Amino acid sequence: MPESTLPATGNFTEHELSFNDFRQIIINDYRIGFESRQASLLGRREVLTGKAKFGIFGDGKEVAQLAMAKAFKKGDWRAGYYRDQTFMFATGMSTLKEFFAQLYAHPDIEKDPASAGRQMNCHYATRFANPDGSWVNQAETMNCSADISTTGGHMPRLLGLAYASKLYRQNKELESLKQFSVNGNEVAFGTIGNGSTSEGIFLETFNAAGVLQVPMAISIWDDAYAISVPASLQTTKEDISEALKGFQREEGTNGYEIFKVRGWDYVALCETYAIAIELCRTQHVPVLIHVTEITQPQGHSTSGSHERYKPADRLAWELEHDCLLQMRNWMINSAIMTEQDLDELEETAKKHVRNSQREAWNELSTEIKTELEEAAALIEQLAQHSSVDELSTVASTLRATVDPGRREIISSVRKALRLTNKEDKPERKNLTDWLASELKENAERFNSKLFSDTPQSPLLVPVVPAQYNSDAKLLDGREILNAAFDAAFERDERIVAFGEDVGAIGDVNQGFAGLQAKYGDLRITDTGIRENTIIGQGMGLAMRGLKPIAEIQYLDYWIWAITVLSDDLASLSYRTRGGQKAPLIVRTRGHRLEGIWHSGSPMASLLANLRGMHICVPRNMTQAAGMYNTLLLGDEPAIVIESLNGYRLKEKLPSNIGEFTVQLGKAEVMLQGNDVTVISYGSTLRIVQEAAGELTAMGISIEIIDPQTLYPFDLDKDCVHSLQKTNKLLVVDEDVPGGGSAYILQNILEVQGGYAYLDSAPKTLCAKAHRPPYGSDGDYFTKPSIDDIIEAVYAMMHESNPAKFPAIY
Repeated sequence: MPESTLPATGNFTEHELSFNDFRQIIINDYRIGFESRQASLLGRREVLTGKAKFGIFGDGKEVAQLAMAKAFKKGDWRAGYYRDQTFMFATGMSTLKEFFAQLYAHPDIEKDPASAGRQMNCHYATRFANPDGSWVNQAETMNCSADISTTGGHMPRLLGLAYASKLYRQNKELESLKQFSVNGNEVAFGTIGNGSTSEGIFLETFNAAGVLQVPMAISIWDDAYAISVPASLQTTKEDISEALKGFQREEGTNGYEIFKVRGWDYVALCETYAIAIELCRTQHVPVLIHVTEITQPQGHSTSGSHERYKPADRLAWELEHDCLLQMRNWMINSAIMTEQDLDELEETAKKHVRNSQREAWNELSTEIKTELEEAAALIEQLAQHSSVDELSTVASTLRATVDPGRREIISSVRKALRLTNKEDKPERKNLTDWLASELKENAERFNSKLFSDTPQSPLLVPVVPAQYNSDAKLLDGREILNAAFDAAFERDERIVAFGEDVGAIGDVNQGFAGLQAKYGDLRITDTGIRENTIIGQGMGLAMRGLKPIAEIQYLDYWIWAITVLSDDLASLSYRTRGGQKAPLIVRTRGHRLEGIWHSGSPMASLLANLRGMHICVPRNMTQAAGMYNTLLLGDEPAIVIESLNGYRLKEKLPSNIGEFTVQLGKAEVMLQGNDVTVISYGSTLRIVQEAAGELTAMGISIEIIDPQTLYPFDLDKDCVHSLQKTNKLLVVDEDVPGGGSAYILQNILEVQGGYAYLDSAPKTLCAKAHRPPYGSDGDYFTKPSIDDIIEAVYAMMHESNPAKFPAIY
């Protein structure tokens, strides 16, 4: 039996169809739902028998998702969570065989196009970024943004996907971008469990969509529990749609249309989705479809059983109200199918699901068995010519492994090589060559595509130096940025910017001053205080072909957006193995100022959580402008951290302000020197430059290097080249001790091999471990000062030559 050749999409009404046509649609729907249920049941067994690691499934939600699929059209988007397998099968965005391939973690894009084995099962995605970096025609495909495991974490992205439709409809400058939208008619479908509606990220998104009035359709699958916690402990009134009634739009107000429907009522579900999505699509009104009386026959996941926490009467009710059983009974009572015909359909469906599972397992196991045979044979050949008796045991143990993975194969080969490390034989070289080839292949399977790595990567943007006229104006740094943004908006209609206070007043530091009046409030927009959804709004726009700049007002506030930045945006390219991208630019400001929440430099936390994003730390606004120019020409996400105390410092205005670029990953030597290499960035770099004058007067020549970006870091290894000359290293930054400075040390000493050139211990000069207090004195005693820098460098010179540089005190 083929995969669901008749997708469950396309609305219907009985008067438009013959009874036979109507009957065939319903039969096809039931078949898809029944196959999905069997996939859940079989998937659980595969986990419990050890073939798969973990299982989480969408059983109990089949009928509601069949109805939702009927309203889903080409160009539409899904941002959901891990219960939507029936919807994915019904729309044709996934197949049973792909379902099982992902369950078995098959690291092949062709087998698991959603994630190439990188995500656990039921985490879906469609591929809309081609290998060459180009976009697929999203208006002609059904689109699924990549799932994440945090059950409400996708909601901010959903807002952005819906907001894109609003911009495509209302901004006539975007009409030429036909591959991304058809007049903004696309709906963004979101799904979430009832328990996760208690999360702030849901409520923040819900409010933002009501304000923005975007075509966002949220379906809540309500099975009355969140794992073991009942709705009485989760939701006011034990009913999320009741709790959200204040969002219901009324005449003259914005808001939502709220629907409630039972999850086992096929006819009512189809009617509800038809009405709700048509309203959402045509009028750009967000809708909430609260699907109640959902069941979860297998419990939350393969980790446990729901019989442990659900009372007997609830379990009995769930058996009676199973949506497929209710649909089956309705089909019989409505003379759509006889019980005997349904039995035959179900038996055929079971066989099809089983065959799909076997094919998926066999395709993966055949690959692994081939590699195992190659490895075992090479080990056995080595054993025949080796004096190490244990080699034969290594080979025989490998061959005897039940359901082996690549881990067992590679581990056995590495052990064989360790056992024979004192032997020099051709057979051993054959084994080492085989291992090298496999490790390269496995690096591609499991470690690739942290970034898009396409020809559109910002790392490949041509370098265009800044040019200056002889009479170049000397402006405030904020004015340099303003001119750069003005030029960017003029040349590319896809660029939009938004954030708190970005629009009317042009942001708190005036980088966008006057630009909303010039380019309109669709392109430069104020938002509410909602950091998570500011980032999600940008992520969704970036996935749909626009060039968003999303502003977090101060770097200290990034922690309020960490879930979207880290879980979703930074991991997107990796978790889809390059199948999706979102080139969002996050603009913020940090470092020097006053106060615990306005002067942060938490670089270590960014470096740990934002792998997959470029981290730019410009020393001034001209460098920041060049970085924005570079990033806007690329296709990878980034965060740019402007120096708070640099907006009113004077800088020359480049004559090519809108065209010059700054190369990411390229360190810049700011001052040549011979005694100590000093690495710094952002605001502390300027203090290091100030300190250089007094140090020169003291007979000390420092070499100052600005890495400019922390991710990537100094790709040309200028830092270690300097260290080869000076043999001494000082890293100065404003993060806590062992924070960003530790990252820089690891790169210079370990990655670049700089440890070999040290004549003394490398040093770091950082802020204190606590957050900076308010006031200038607090800044002086908390963060590196010019006095600290001079004395830290001098102490290093004193250590190497105390006679020439006696102790200061």
